[in-house]
Amino acid sequence: QVQLVETGGGLVQAGGSLRLSCVASGSIFSIGTMGWYRQAPGNQRDLVARITKVGNTAYADSVKGRFTISRDNTKNTVYLQMNSLKPEDTAVYYCNSDPSHPTWWGQGTKVTVSS
Repeated sequence: QVQLVETGGGLVQAGGSLRLSCVASGSIFSIGTMGWYRQAPGNQRDLVARITKVGNTAYADSVKGRFTISRDNTKNTVYLQMNSLKPEDTAVYYCNSDPSHPTWWGQGTKVTVSS
């Protein structure tokens, strides 16, 4: 069973930046593709960024050019650098594999962007 712990969220003004981290209890290299997801109140949880085990990335259109996903396989950690934040980025952010594993969801980290 893999445990994922997300940190780095907080309150930031529009235009600001945050860096999220996700530490896994097991080897993320063996997991393969990892993703960052977010869920705003009343909305479904959506994938916003993904990264393969060798570093190929893809982003949702809503964050493309502003967010950067990266990973350090030696530290079993996935990062999400978020720049030029907008109020619509407000959500709880989670990491998981892509496709997601149903029992691996952590508590997430809350990001609030004020206007």
